Amino acid sequence: MAEKKKGKTLTVEQIGSPIRRPASQRATLVGLGLNKMGRRVTLEDTPSVRGMISSVQHLVRVVDEA
Repeated sequence: MAEKKKGKTLTVEQIGSPIRRPASQRATLVGLGLNKMGRRVTLEDTPSVRGMISSVQHLVRVVDEA
């Protein structure tokens, strides 16, 4: 099995509701692993994750950058 490298991580919290938002924004939240307000998820800090966060920056908050 392949070993995972330990890199930087981001903790993201959902602070806004996806109700009355475009389907692409709802799909981005699901792609980040968020689906209810107040939920937090820790993700690897990659350019693709940063792009997803920036596309829904009004619905999420970066809580912790480790």
